[in-house]
Parts: sequence; C-alpha cells; structure tokens
Amino acid sequence: MAKHSVEDIRNLALLGHRAAGKTTLADAVLFKAGAVERRGSVDEGTSISDFDDEEHHRKFSIDTSVLNATYKGKQIHLLDTPGYPDFVGAALGSLAAIETAVIVISAPAGIEVNSRRMFNEAGKRGLARMIVINKMDADNIHFDQLLTNLRETFGKGAVLFNAPIGVGLKFTGVVDVINPPAAPPQGIAVDLAAARAQMMDATVEVDEKLMEKYLMEESVTSEELAGVIPKALAAGSLVPIFCMSAKKDIGVAEFLDAVCNDALAPTQASPRVAPPAKEGAEPTTIVANESGDFIGQVFKTINDKFVGNLSYIRVFSGKITPDKHLFNSRNGKESRIAGLLKIQGKSNVTIPEAIAGDIIAVAKVEGLQIGDTVLTHANGIKLPVPSFPTPMFSLAVEPKARGDEQKMSGSLHKMVDEDPTFVVHHDNSTHELVISGTSQLHLDVVQARLKRRYELEIVTKEPKIAYRETISREGAGEHRHKKQSGGRGQFGEVHLRVYHLPRDITNQQELEEKFANKSKFEKMRSAHYHAKNNFAFIDHIVGGTIPNQFIPACEKGCVELVERGALAGYPMQDVAVEVYFGKDHPVDSSEAAFKTAARYAFKKAFQAAGPQLLEPVVTLEVTCPSNYTGAILGDLTTKRARVENQDSLPGNLAVITARAPLAEVTRYAAQLGGITQGQGSYTMEFSHYDLVPPNVQQQIVAKSKLAADEEED
Repeated sequence: MAKHSVEDIRNLALLGHRAAGKTTLADAVLFKAGAVERRGSVDEGTSISDFDDEEHHRKFSIDTSVLNATYKGKQIHLLDTPGYPDFVGAALGSLAAIETAVIVISAPAGIEVNSRRMFNEAGKRGLARMIVINKMDADNIHFDQLLTNLRETFGKGAVLFNAPIGVGLKFTGVVDVINPPAAPPQGIAVDLAAARAQMMDATVEVDEKLMEKYLMEESVTSEELAGVIPKALAAGSLVPIFCMSAKKDIGVAEFLDAVCNDALAPTQASPRVAPPAKEGAEPTTIVANESGDFIGQVFKTINDKFVGNLSYIRVFSGKITPDKHLFNSRNGKESRIAGLLKIQGKSNVTIPEAIAGDIIAVAKVEGLQIGDTVLTHANGIKLPVPSFPTPMFSLAVEPKARGDEQKMSGSLHKMVDEDPTFVVHHDNSTHELVISGTSQLHLDVVQARLKRRYELEIVTKEPKIAYRETISREGAGEHRHKKQSGGRGQFGEVHLRVYHLPRDITNQQELEEKFANKSKFEKMRSAHYHAKNNFAFIDHIVGGTIPNQFIPACEKGCVELVERGALAGYPMQDVAVEVYFGKDHPVDSSEAAFKTAARYAFKKAFQAAGPQLLEPVVTLEVTCPSNYTGAILGDLTTKRARVENQDSLPGNLAVITARAPLAEVTRYAAQLGGITQGQGSYTMEFSHYDLVPPNVQQQIVAKSKLAADEEED
C-alpha cells in the first residue's frame, strides 16, 4: 500500500511571468516542508528546481521541474514551470498533470502577459486557481491598485485569503482573513472586515444552505467556510490570493497550510473524460480511485545523459507496480517497466507503487511521447492530447563539421521529443533543414543544449520563404532539341500551351469535370493531375506527331520544371500544360530528347504567359494591452497586412486579427516585444497563397538571378 491515499494528494503547478519568483517559492516550499535539508538558491546556483546546466548559465527556468514534499499528512506534487513566454510549451504541458494552478505574480511588476495567459489557460481546462502575490518586501508596490487590477482582470472571485502586515520594507507578516484576530495588528494594509466579506461572497454561492444563512445575516463559522472552499475552487467562483515574500520566508507556511486544507485532491476535481473509442460509443469518465484500471498520461519527457530517456506520467486511475507492463494507446506497443521513480528535481528514488493522483517517472521505455495515454492492458482509452502553440520562428540549419549530418538529425529529433513547441522539418521546396521554435531565445537555448549534451555545433541562417510561381494568362511555346556530334544524334520537337488551373481543383475527378474534358480539348487523349502543385498535364496529340512512347517523357520534363521553377527558382502551382503537336526522327529521337524539348518549350510558354510570384500569407492574432493598439495597427500597415477584426477583452486587453505576408512577419516576436514592452503575444497560422506585388516581385526575381549567377561563377 502507498503511504498516502488519493484524498491526501495535492497536485499543483507554479505558473506566471518571468522573474515573479516561482522557483524561489518552490525552493522555499521544499525547505519549509522538510523535503530538503538545505534551502536552494537560484542566485547561488543551488536551486533544487533549476538544475539544468543551461538554467544555471542563464539563471532562469527553461523546463518544468517535478518536485515533491510531504506536509501535515498531505503528499504534495509541485511543478515549477518556466515564466518566459519563449518556453510556454513546458508550462502548458504541466496543466495536464495537476488539479490546482498557482499563478505567481510579482508585487512591484503587477499582472504581466504570461500571468494572464496561464490564468486563462488553467480556466479553459477547468482547473482550480490560486494567486500568490510574491515579493511583497520589494520597492514601488501599490498594493490597493494591484488588488483592484487583480479583481478587474481575474474576476470578483479573486479575494484575499491573507492580508499583508505592511508593504515593501515594512512587510513583516500576514493575517488570516478566514480567522481574523479580534484586534487587527498595526500596519495591516487592508480593511480585514471588507476583505472577509469579499471572500464570503465568492465562497458561499456554491452552497445553497450557506448562501441562505449568509443572506439572512446569520453567522457563518470558519469551519463552515472551510468545508465549501474546495467546492468553490472547483467551480471556479473562488480564486484565493496569498501574500508573501518567498525569499524572506514570510507567508510561505500560511500558503502551505492553504494547499493542504483548500487545494483540490484528485477526488474533488472535475474528472478527466476520454472521448469515445469508436463511433457510437460513450465517452469514458475516469474516476480517481485506487481500485480502478490503471490509466496514466505522459506530460513530459527528457533525454538524460545518465538515466536515458525519462517519461513523466500523471496517474489518473488505479495503481501500478514495477512488475506491470505499459501499453501505449497511441501505437499499441507494450513495454516492460524497469522501475517506478519519484522525482525531486534532478534526483530520483525508486518506489514500490503509484496510485491515482501520483506523479511518477519511468526510465528507458521507448516510444513514449507527450500526450500518450498509458495503460496496463489494451482497453481503447485515449485521453485528449494537450494542444500547444504552433512554433513560427524558424532558422535553416546545417552541421558545422562535415559528416555530422546523421548526428545532427538524431540529436534534433531527441530535442523534438522533449519540447512540443520545437519542430524540425525538411522543406522540399527550398531543400533546407529548418528548425522552428517560439522565438530567437528558444532556438538559442536549443543550440546551446546541442553543444552541451551532444557536442554538436550547427550553423544557422535565415530560411528561404517558400514562394510559388504561377501564370496570369494563356501562353504557348515550342522547342526543337537537336544534337549531332558523331554517332547517334538527339532529336525531339514539342509544341505546347499553358493555362491557369483553378485552385479549387483538388483531385483527378475534379480536373476532368471542371477543366480537362472534351468540351475544352476536343481530341484530348488523357490528363494527369499532380496534387502537390495543382498541376495538370494534358495529352492532346493528334495523328501521332509525337509517338506514344515519348509522351511520358514529355510529362516528366514538364514536372521537372514545375519543381524547379522558371521565374525565380521556386516551384510552380495552379498551371496546366497541353501538349498538342511535335515532330520525331525515326533514328535520333529518344525519351531524353523529348524530355528536354518539353522542358524548354514549357519554360518559353510559361514566360510568355504573364509569370507571377505567389507568397504565403498567414493569419495573425495579436493580444496586447489596449493602450498599445494604435502602435500595433500602425506597424501592421507597414507590413502589407490587412486588419480583419479588432475586439476588446477583459482586463483592458485588445485582440487584433490580421492577414500578412509571411516574409514581412518572420521576426514579429521581437518586433511585437519592442512595441509592447514585452506585454504583447500572438499566434500565427498559414492561411493561403496570394500574389506578390509587382515591385516586390521584381526585387525577388533580381535577387534570385544574382544568386544563380554567383553559383555559376
């Protein structure tokens, strides 16, 4: 049996903006609970939570660290998440493993963009939320205004659970709002009676009997209040606020007491629900108890140089022991467990079992990915996979040392397994290996880790924009390929026409229905559709002017040019080629000759048909404080963007939706940060391809010709 029950478990994550003091709070909690003998320090590089070499070097959190403590009979699993928006993937991943989200706010800095984002993300997932106002001992704190801002931004349910005695250098302690002293201490920063009334309003509404008693102005005891606080937290109507200085250990014990008494146990939270395993079936509600079938989910993975790959699992149901096998619902694979590990930062200990609510790790189980549902036998259950923002900051990469291509590929894919906001792909249109992340800082950290972990150095450069080439009208071209230089010669002549192919055509059937048919091409023999580039090849040869055996070679020559481009070296799209006439030689004609003739004829026809460049256009959704709206709108107009919508959000926020060419916003993260002083955020998704303006096209074509000339030299 485990030393604790499901009801005694508390799973929480420390979330919020950078420099709010989350890691300092995590170290303080571990020390206060007796989980460590010596309190860690970020400044001294001894933090239990920030243990990675790169975290020591940069002095901020990059990954979510998993910690644990036992305090007053409660088993606390604490996840310390990074506060930089650049590493938001790690913070979002932690939300899948907890019941209570603790938003840590710096008292002098106030509500910052990542604090607001994490609060909202936790709310979307139905998690209980608490707020910690840290650094109450700092200068320049306007506490009354901060409380007003918190309630305006996060709702009237955000209420003080303890009140500060003094602010700034005069901050010496906190006073319990639920059980206030008969005589308020000198220097208290708020009206205790008013604070308690606000707390009562937010709490009693989830219990009809208590609400009736409160409205009748009857006395509500502290015990009655304590009994409904978890219910109000689960409902989202109550968001307790705690004041502290984690660095000076003021308010930490009171916060720990609240975690034990008020934070949700797995049995008190809304149960996880797995979607139906097959059509017509019912969703599965997963009950947090020890006696059910084992169900867990991977929320974090790392490749440790000593332990190997380590997969962190939140147990949602049942119990698991080391003699069991893990079944992966995603791929159907079954793996043996080497042991169950309880994690404390970079350290771990082997444990005999884990029950519903526990957070554990397993080592050297191949193939586990973030979001995978793990079971002890196949039963079709798959928990929803967490969603993460699409990484939009990209760099083209190659190894610094020749021969390291294989090493680079393997190392990068290990990094992909760890970080859901880091993506590696090979761009077929530009023939580059491209890495994508949330920002320049994110990719800087990836490069530093490649060097530290795998002794691999890479060279980066700006990736090419994946432009496309197309035509604006019909055109015709012909080419005779003739060579005679001793022995058998080469001869092939091809005449063809090009047409703009409608973009709404997506398959062979639609091609034949909407474009390539006898009404348009009276004596058409066949048409082939190439979906990748929305390209069609039409055989309209009459009288055998090109023998049948050479038609595939003509098509191959055209397809080669489609991939290569005829204007600026980019792939073509939305083009149809009609081969209608040609000549052959009984001895000198060959497939190679007709392939070459077709390619050159196609190039001439393309250049005669009003060639145009297409550029990728993305949808931008920018969220920022309202006072920056004008500056952002002005900046977007300089990027050829079209603003489509503008809305207001609670907390004095604005959201702007616009479409912009990708080439204009490849470095938008840094630009937005400069405009909004780091308070703006955005998402970006591919929308469509659109025509490049003539003046911009002229610059791109000139640059591509210059690059081609340099290559020839």
